[in-house]
Amino acid sequence: MHIILVGPPGAGKGTQAARLVDEFGIPHIATGDIFRSAIKNETPLGKKAKEYIDQGQLVPDEVTVGMVENRLAEDDCQEGFILDGFPRTVAQADALKDILTDLGIELDAVLNIEVGEEEVVKRLSARRVCSECGASYHLEFDPPQKENTCDKCSGELYQRDDDEPETIKERLEVYKEKTEPLIDYYQKTGDLKSIDGEAAPKEVFTRIKQELS
Repeated sequence: MHIILVGPPGAGKGTQAARLVDEFGIPHIATGDIFRSAIKNETPLGKKAKEYIDQGQLVPDEVTVGMVENRLAEDDCQEGFILDGFPRTVAQADALKDILTDLGIELDAVLNIEVGEEEVVKRLSARRVCSECGASYHLEFDPPQKENTCDKCSGELYQRDDDEPETIKERLEVYKEKTEPLIDYYQKTGDLKSIDGEAAPKEVFTRIKQELS
């Protein structure tokens, strides 16, 4: 099962990816993880990416595409993957199409988790992160046992700057401009499956499985 996850910030892509991993036993490939691994291991592309990041610049598409291509070429991706965070633009989608063709891989589905702007703001503004171990919590869906305290290491929880309501709205505007065109792109290829994401995570996953079946 080769799957791409798309949707606005706060749609629950990470949560559903974890459930898909458990269900199908395939790797969850998040671009953030690819970047961190490549930089940590000082691969040629990782070094290039670090140069741009250190200068506060966006990493060019050719570097991002190269890192994704290297990851998808690994053996564990042949039977399936869940790609999260890439592609973000139509240009990246075109590049991904060429990569998959070269690797002899066909997409099974592009899952578009639909969540309205009001719900996104509500969800993300309730997210909290541990200052010590980085564990993530949600005040409504997955609260800590003790207020403002991590269950795992007892570290203090905090709200990230990009989870402030005004910042969330700015992130949504970037999503609409850069990433929403992907919906039309994959609608035309026939790969798109839209899922109503405004429900409890378990119910959303039930809907995903119905679409994939």
